Amino acid sequence: MKTVIMVAAALAFGVNAGAQGIDEILRSVERNNKELKALGEQGRADALDIEAQNNLEDPSVEYSPFFAKGVSGIATSELVVKQGFDFPTLYAARSKSGKLQKEVVNLGYQTSRCNILLSAKQLCLDLILLNQERDLLEKRRKNADELLAMYETRMKNGDATVLEVNKVKMDRMNVQTEVTQNEVAHQTALQSLLALNGNMPLEFDMRQYPSSEAVVDYEALYDRAVASELTLRSARAEVQASAQNVKVNRQNWLPKLEVGYRRNTDGSDASNGFMVGASFPLFSGRNRLKSAKARLQESELQLDNVRVRTENNVRSQVNEMKQLRHAADTYDTALLYSTLDLLRKAVEGGELSLIEYYVEADAIYRNLQTHMQLENKYQKVWAELTKGDL
Repeated sequence: MKTVIMVAAALAFGVNAGAQGIDEILRSVERNNKELKALGEQGRADALDIEAQNNLEDPSVEYSPFFAKGVSGIATSELVVKQGFDFPTLYAARSKSGKLQKEVVNLGYQTSRCNILLSAKQLCLDLILLNQERDLLEKRRKNADELLAMYETRMKNGDATVLEVNKVKMDRMNVQTEVTQNEVAHQTALQSLLALNGNMPLEFDMRQYPSSEAVVDYEALYDRAVASELTLRSARAEVQASAQNVKVNRQNWLPKLEVGYRRNTDGSDASNGFMVGASFPLFSGRNRLKSAKARLQESELQLDNVRVRTENNVRSQVNEMKQLRHAADTYDTALLYSTLDLLRKAVEGGELSLIEYYVEADAIYRNLQTHMQLENKYQKVWAELTKGDL
């Protein structure tokens, strides 16, 4: 019953501090990340470029004065104002194509955003692991300090040998080395997180993972992960945009139209009129439809490739997640910690030799660290599978 209460308390702490803390970090990264800001501006520029593809041609104005012998000033003149435009159905087709192209651009941004936030979340999960390991190492160091003091006292009283004291000192040195390595890894991970946050300051000291829903149906998790995969959605959008581009290019044979106003003057006489013209794309549209069809075929093949890779990758992650959960659940951490306390009491009471104590204690510490690493891997795979929710 006591174990159940402790686990429930840990999960409650994870809900109150873990999820909120990581969420705040991710929102900060989304606000401050330099790459995301650049990609946002690039997306806006790309959207404007796409809209510009469907603009009307610029109007043109031509004025031609003519001079003749015996005439003072301008003898005759010609003014032409005209506007060219594509066949009307092309504008509708290009407008639809533009919307699909902008969706491709938007999904490209969302994919990059998701990857950056996922990297930040995984760094947070690594920092949680490092904090947990640091707490365990501090417990080991405190234990080594207390054992060293006890055995030095025993040696003064003739109840312990120099070898036993040296064994405790060497254990303490090993623990200190691991503490230093942990601090270096922690600083590296934190610095990477700061870089993602645009070097804006962050505070992160979580020691519990955010609670996640219990997975009952792994097939449902697989389907949800595949459906929310942004690279797959982006590839589908690319196919739709390419298909619409084929429809646009099928209309390239339609003539370009031109209307205008024309004014001619001859001395004091003037005549006004309208002009209507058309140009036929006999040469400029050559091979454009073939090119559009080839790009459509390319995007369809890319979609098939992305779908296969996504499905295989998600399937592997779901299988890995099941194995990690099973492996982590085999560890009874409460039993391991209570055994450490019993071993400490046994060596203090002289019921266990120092060598026997370290053989057993080292195995328990390794098991505790392995459990922490398994839980960390599980959390990171879960983050991968649910990255569409970021």
